Amino acid sequence: MTAALTLEGVTKRYGDFEAVRDLSFAVSKGSICGFLGPNGAGKTSTLRMILGLQPATSGRIDILGASDGRLVRDRIGFLPEERGLYKKMTPVEAIAFFGALKGLPIAEGKKRAKVMLEQQGLGASQKKKMKELSKGMAQKVQLIASVVHRPEFVILDEPFSGLDPMNQQGLEEMIRGLAADGATVLFSTHVMQHAERLCDKVVLLARGRKAFEGSVDEARSTSPRFLDLEGDITAEAAAALPGVANVETLADGRLKVALLPGAAGQETLKAAFLGGLDVRRFALKEPTLHDAFIGLTGDHPDQPAIREIAQ
Repeated sequence: MTAALTLEGVTKRYGDFEAVRDLSFAVSKGSICGFLGPNGAGKTSTLRMILGLQPATSGRIDILGASDGRLVRDRIGFLPEERGLYKKMTPVEAIAFFGALKGLPIAEGKKRAKVMLEQQGLGASQKKKMKELSKGMAQKVQLIASVVHRPEFVILDEPFSGLDPMNQQGLEEMIRGLAADGATVLFSTHVMQHAERLCDKVVLLARGRKAFEGSVDEARSTSPRFLDLEGDITAEAAAALPGVANVETLADGRLKVALLPGAAGQETLKAAFLGGLDVRRFALKEPTLHDAFIGLTGDHPDQPAIREIAQ
């Protein structure tokens, strides 16, 4: 499948600090790609290089056939992590204004804005001022503003940040709709669950380097299955059972027992019962994308990492 975006050996340095190192990956046209990593992993620096907002120190970037995102900016939609719309504008005015910056006539922008606001359940808010909208509503308006010109490539930087679960679900539906209409979507996030539900492909970034590139299923397959155990059993006792790779004690006292590759779990449970261990409840579970991320990078994606320097 033809790539809408290709990075080859891209590096970004700020003085002596290397924010991104030798990064290579590709995103196929019409797909949804999650660009994942903890805060400070280099995601925002990479997105800015793709958009042409800052130059790469070395390497090659190709987006929609151009070497600089600024050359095809009217074909790109971008939702930055730093949100901001003019507070005294109405949603229709704000969306039409941003569309005009990408070459869309104001009248057409207003027409599309009204339709898109209705589709997102914001029809009753069309004539309100932006300052009167909730954070979730304002974020939906900003996403609409970034795609009203019907871009071929959409880049979303931490689009779910600060949203409640209901608005997160609505945003996921919008992203699926963009891809269904033929757009290519690249979004950065440190919340693995969104990527797990949405993505055709994920790129995992840690400390400025690529840790993984592939499908969600391929990422999950890099981590072992595990047993979720509840009872009067210590981590040390669980670790001594056959087929166990490691044991993590969860906040509620349950044990997350990672199994060795090829271990089915039944022998581990049999040994626990024969050994007289007090296992009151158990479940054999498949690894999540979050598990894969920790295994591939050694990082918890929701914890701070190296501070990313922005210019």
